[in-house]
Amino acid sequence: MDSVSSDEVYQDRILPHVSRTFALTIPQLPPALRTAVTSAYLLCRIADTIEDEPALSAAETLSYLQSFKAAVSGSAESAPLVRELERRLTERTLPEERDLVRNMERVIRMTQALDERPRAAIERCVELMCYGMPHFQHSASVRGLARSSDLDDYCYYVAGVVGEMLTELFCDYSADIAQQRAPLQSLAASFAQGLQMTNILKDVWEDRSRGACWLPQEVFVRHGIDLAGLAPARYDARFGAGMAELIGVAHAHLRNALAFTLLIPAKETGIRRFCLWAIGLAVLTLRKIYRNPRFTSGSQVKVSRSAVAMTRILTNLTVRSNGLLKILFTLSARGLPLAPLPELRRPGPTPAAAEHGAEPIALYSRHATRAQPDAGMPLERALRRSDGSPAA
Repeated sequence: MDSVSSDEVYQDRILPHVSRTFALTIPQLPPALRTAVTSAYLLCRIADTIEDEPALSAAETLSYLQSFKAAVSGSAESAPLVRELERRLTERTLPEERDLVRNMERVIRMTQALDERPRAAIERCVELMCYGMPHFQHSASVRGLARSSDLDDYCYYVAGVVGEMLTELFCDYSADIAQQRAPLQSLAASFAQGLQMTNILKDVWEDRSRGACWLPQEVFVRHGIDLAGLAPARYDARFGAGMAELIGVAHAHLRNALAFTLLIPAKETGIRRFCLWAIGLAVLTLRKIYRNPRFTSGSQVKVSRSAVAMTRILTNLTVRSNGLLKILFTLSARGLPLAPLPELRRPGPTPAAAEHGAEPIALYSRHATRAQPDAGMPLERALRRSDGSPAA
């Protein structure tokens, strides 16, 4: 077996051990896309693993992420970084993640063997993620983020960049999809934010136990809640009201996720399934959170295996019909609050700014654009021990 075949076998073997959800959805993609998307996900997981290691100082984490970015781009060797990380990663990092770090070079080789455009899309994603994550992770506290715009920025760096990368991979794969590049790119980060916000809401108590909170203070202050004083054993209906407001925002982003999916030609059933399964599970998770506001752990609002199976069956039956998919989404989201969304803009830092460690710039301009009830129709790891989708 040549090295490329061996590396691909390794990717396929490790994927289910670091993400049950993506191990389910990635095989739905056309064969020409599977390798690139698998490599991209595993690279993001490595960045996440470096970021999560509690034994590393902020300066060390930033240095290792910069070295990782350089290795992915081919401007530096990965072996010295692997040796360093093997020495520094503790038992707080899962064995499967340590194995992935140990085999970093294999994943990078698979990425560098791709054609220029998909490789560039993946490298951009890794660069932006390695640039943005440390700013938020190392200022994390149980006090939460200051503003809703900070939550938008956080979601962009840890998920939105992935949505944009996937869009480029889809467009490179299909000329028909590429004709929709502009509207797809306008929705990609929102798609990712819907998935990421669902994880944030589901994992709120687990995150607090690790000393982090990704909820925006400004939302809860309006309801008279100080996030720093929260405890799962002391439920407050005012906290539930703030959570409901954020559920409405996540719901609106998931409407955009459906609009994104409906732009994919109906004949591309594999890509549609890849998107639809994630959307369906996210909507069902939001419903469980909304109906059980007193939940004290993510396991209490996790989607059941039978619901996962039903989501797969229903989306498979309707995958080619935009009209039926709209109806299915509407029925699944029935009863959920729906919030207006601002107009989103994602300029991102320039490579030069990232190299010099400039402060992250504001990624979203928040205009008073009110979403209508069907706004999604015309128009997405938490990166802490989550794989980016609600039903891990």
